[in-house]
Amino acid sequence: MKKVVLIGIMLVIVVSYALLSSGEEKVTPTKAIARVLLTQADDLSFFLKDQFQTAAESNSPNEKELQQLFLQARLRYKKIEWAAEYFDAATTRSVNGPPVPEVEMGSGQVFEPAGLQIIEGYLFPRYDATKQKDLLKQLKTIQYGCNKYKIYFSNIDILDGQVFDAVRLEVFRILTLGIAGFDDPLTQKSMTESAVSLESLKSVLKYYTGNDEASKKLISQISAATVYLQTHTGFDNFNRAEFITRYGNPISRSISDLEQHLKIHVIRYNRLLRQDAKTLFDPNAFDVNAYVPNADAVSTPQKVMLGKMLFSDPILSGTKTRSCRSCHQPEKAFADGLIKNTVIGTKQPLKRNTPTLLNAGLQPSQFYDLRATRLEDQVSNVVQNPDEMHGSMATAAERLWQNKIYRQLFVKAYPVEKRAAIDTLEVMNALGSYVRSLTALNSRFDAYMRGDSKAMNKDELHGFNLFMGKAKCGTCHYMPLFNGNLPPRFIKMESEVIGVPQSATAHVIDDDLGRFNIIQTPSFKHAFKVTTVRNASRTAPYMHNGVFKTLDEVMDFYNKGGGTGLGIKIDNQTLPFDKLNLSAKESKDIIAFIKSLDSKY
Repeated sequence: MKKVVLIGIMLVIVVSYALLSSGEEKVTPTKAIARVLLTQADDLSFFLKDQFQTAAESNSPNEKELQQLFLQARLRYKKIEWAAEYFDAATTRSVNGPPVPEVEMGSGQVFEPAGLQIIEGYLFPRYDATKQKDLLKQLKTIQYGCNKYKIYFSNIDILDGQVFDAVRLEVFRILTLGIAGFDDPLTQKSMTESAVSLESLKSVLKYYTGNDEASKKLISQISAATVYLQTHTGFDNFNRAEFITRYGNPISRSISDLEQHLKIHVIRYNRLLRQDAKTLFDPNAFDVNAYVPNADAVSTPQKVMLGKMLFSDPILSGTKTRSCRSCHQPEKAFADGLIKNTVIGTKQPLKRNTPTLLNAGLQPSQFYDLRATRLEDQVSNVVQNPDEMHGSMATAAERLWQNKIYRQLFVKAYPVEKRAAIDTLEVMNALGSYVRSLTALNSRFDAYMRGDSKAMNKDELHGFNLFMGKAKCGTCHYMPLFNGNLPPRFIKMESEVIGVPQSATAHVIDDDLGRFNIIQTPSFKHAFKVTTVRNASRTAPYMHNGVFKTLDEVMDFYNKGGGTGLGIKIDNQTLPFDKLNLSAKESKDIIAFIKSLDSKY
């Protein structure tokens, strides 16, 4: 009897174990990917602590060893970059953030620079032994960041749609920042690091690919691109135009095609770069409504038409003598061709040069000092500025309500029951909607990137490769918008201190403190928004003070190393102050490329 009972118990145990085994959690692609990310974060953390930190703590550290350890750490980071940037951007700011203070646009909180890019400055071109304590501090900061990555990927489920979105954005990051040397300006190992980033994407996508032709094509494309990067490692002579059109664009298209083929559920986010954009150069890749204040502020044809009328009407100014068009003239690419326009009603110059409004809707911040976060805020600021339009939004709204034609147009554009007045926010939004309609990404450069190989000549293509490489223009004027809106997330508009002089011949910095007037951080003294290079051939003169009359003068300024290169003492210049050593032909080709960015509007 006891034997029968024992056998019965054993059977129950066996059956229960079998049931439990069959009910084990299925390892989905996202869970498998999360485990890999945990391993990679561990690998980076242990490497930093066991090897890099140990070498840095030595009483007589070896420069070559530290430099090699740094390069190895960078490659380990590049394996995880696609996920780190996408899922935990706040932590990544302290792991591989830019070597300048960052400001949170909403709160105004200032974050001091930290991470690998700071360490690069300690080690290259020579190791600065006086920075040993700072080096150790940065290494520990990155280790702390790795621990935060591990906590994230251990506790937060990631989704298939997020994986595809993050992978596609990493391709865009490689094309816009990676091969431009954005985060390795001193080592210039851009191609090697980009190859590692691409390889990491291939290992992620293998969880979704099979033996079908589409899968094979994608993996083959990534492999070919990786080989190209590994065999063309020279920073100055790398053919970026060829790489983007021959490898980058096809890869991002194939990723989108695979996502659609697998019917991956996509979570939609409100952002500038549309999630269904297969390349950075798709005609409708960017959503002009991404930065509107709220859902009710989205542009409509009625709002745009109304805004266009208001744009040319001096009714908004206090004196009824100046309109928006007075300074932003369509025939001059929505600039005015002046060094500085005048204070309304006088001949006194305004504080700053008039910037173009073309593609202004693609910027998350407005004005040279970035003080406005919405086009609507910009409108209000200009109308009520005593020097510019010397008006009042409330008074303007009352005037418009008294005008029968405007009253009817506002009723159509903003349907409101029992309307008894025009709201100032409606006036601001109508003008903002018109400015958003001035988005034009249809230059010859865009045509080339969309497949028209005859749209640009060899000098222009050479100029593009220089712009994105040797001349280092592309590390501030980011492709494809060629302004300071940082890709691929496009949520941060950058400013730079380049040392603009008072005059073309003076060796004294212009006294305008720029962004420092808004945020009193010492590093922001003389900092100004990185403006767009698109349509620059039509918007002379240049810089916030209109100091340079021609693009040749601008190129000469940068070629010499900005203000510091001119001999101006600037402690906080963010522009590299070493000479670019561009030849006359190279400068000419860069200008030719810039002219290829002119839009049709």
